[in-house]
Amino acid sequence: MTDYEKLAERYIQIWNDTNPTTRRAAIDELFTEDATFVDPMAAVAGPAAIDGVIGAVQAQLPGYVLRLAGAVDGHHDQARFGWEGAQPGGAAEVAGFDVVTLAPDGRINRVLGFLDLVPA
Repeated sequence: MTDYEKLAERYIQIWNDTNPTTRRAAIDELFTEDATFVDPMAAVAGPAAIDGVIGAVQAQLPGYVLRLAGAVDGHHDQARFGWEGAQPGGAAEVAGFDVVTLAPDGRINRVLGFLDLVPA
């Protein structure tokens, strides 16, 4: 497993963590203090705002679990990976891919998200 794969797995674990305390601690560990997150639904900066986006998505899609979809591709200070979300055991109802860039310390400093499948 590459460092990029480990990074993507940690990122997905954060999206699946419904405990606000442990999720925020994981965000603080994985993201820089000035990290940005931009996708078609949100554009925010900082760990607290990123945590807010994740919490809002979890509230909108209760019970959904995200998983990596396909291979993680990375080079230099960037990686891209597909993901999909569904109810446990169900077919994907939401999917997309994210591109992340990394600070020199290896933490995420930018997420650019794209949505390919959105629930009705």
